[in-house]
Amino acid sequence: GRLEAVTQQMGYHPQYLDSFLKTQHYLMHMDGPLPFDCRHYIAIMAAARHQCRYLVNLHVLQFLRAGGDPQWLHGLDFIPPKLRNLNEINKILAHRPWLITKEHIEKLLKISEWSWSLAELVHAVVLLAHCHALASFVFGCGCEQDEGPGGRGLLKPLSPGNQCFCEATAGNSCSQELLRINRKRSLDSCMELDSLRERIQRFHVETEGREETRLLQQDREEGERQGAEVGVQDGTDHCSDPSAGLSPLTDTDREVTSATNLACYMQDPDFGYQDFARRDEDQTQVFRVQDYSWEDHGFSLVNRLYSDIGHLLDEKFRTVDGLQSSAMAKRQGCEPSVFKRGIWNYIHCMFGIRYDDYDYAEVNQLLERMLKVYIKTVTCYPEKTNSETFDRFWKQFKHSEKVHVNLLILEARMQAELLYALQAITQYMI
Repeated sequence: GRLEAVTQQMGYHPQYLDSFLKTQHYLMHMDGPLPFDCRHYIAIMAAARHQCRYLVNLHVLQFLRAGGDPQWLHGLDFIPPKLRNLNEINKILAHRPWLITKEHIEKLLKISEWSWSLAELVHAVVLLAHCHALASFVFGCGCEQDEGPGGRGLLKPLSPGNQCFCEATAGNSCSQELLRINRKRSLDSCMELDSLRERIQRFHVETEGREETRLLQQDREEGERQGAEVGVQDGTDHCSDPSAGLSPLTDTDREVTSATNLACYMQDPDFGYQDFARRDEDQTQVFRVQDYSWEDHGFSLVNRLYSDIGHLLDEKFRTVDGLQSSAMAKRQGCEPSVFKRGIWNYIHCMFGIRYDDYDYAEVNQLLERMLKVYIKTVTCYPEKTNSETFDRFWKQFKHSEKVHVNLLILEARMQAELLYALQAITQYMI
């Protein structure tokens, strides 16, 4: 659950990291339609769909520190119906976003006392897509805490930084703004995350990434063993007894390893990705970008209903598109823009999104088979990333290039989910 793991990997591309941090900060800590505790719980729901303990543990901690009700951590049966009703759209967006329809939107907006407003729903949709895509990055770059022998966690991190998710805002305005906004309702996230980082760094070995992984693995196993002993003694498990090891002001290592049973945060766990090309004939047809695009449709809608988030998302999309990848493309024998577009369009193609001006035969020419296998695994079912896929893919690129591919996966996936959700909202509105 170390917060630095994601920012260390993104730090290979500082311009993108800056854009990502601003978006993350705005979604979680700035003025918006949703209460702060609900934002973190929605993030928990989203991350649980991909069994991403790293993000679940992070947001469990922040949920509690934002004043969230600990009873909610028992699972979806213990949260307000309004929030629980978001489960269906969370499930579909995470795995088969092409199934989203205006009926799903209408159901959420018209359930008597538990109805959502359009602004709230847009905020929730952006949060869901953001966390689904970030889970792909977490697994793809080996940040996931639940490491297996020789599996995830093989990437060596950068030197430990001092950057939290909020430090991308200009000057010292981050802390000042958070103090102003959250004094009455939540917390100063920068100060909380600084405190969290200081505690975690007690266990951090700064010079050897391998030694750090070994120590963290020992801490995690010890926390699980102690938690299992507690569960045996009182006849409960971690999910049904969220108070066990979840106190936000006690031992940090135990805090971030406590949410071990992710099943309580989702329904229909067997629902997963299916190849769009094998869809039933009565399902949604191919999504054609000329009919509904981010630039011409999605941006204006999301920005109108959730002020300024459209600008932040658009900056993030443009930034990842502008990252330099000359060495990566040269290795494949093509121009950087051609190689990046091949990856982007391949990801969108897996979600049924097509560009009429693109020759999809280029995908097979540009992307080697193992690169395609890696991209599909991290995009569609990141929790299945294993050591073989990991090892065979990483041999092809420099470290910064590996991170670059994962950033393309993150942004292309997020945009795909947003396109389907925002199109459904548009259809409902008209």
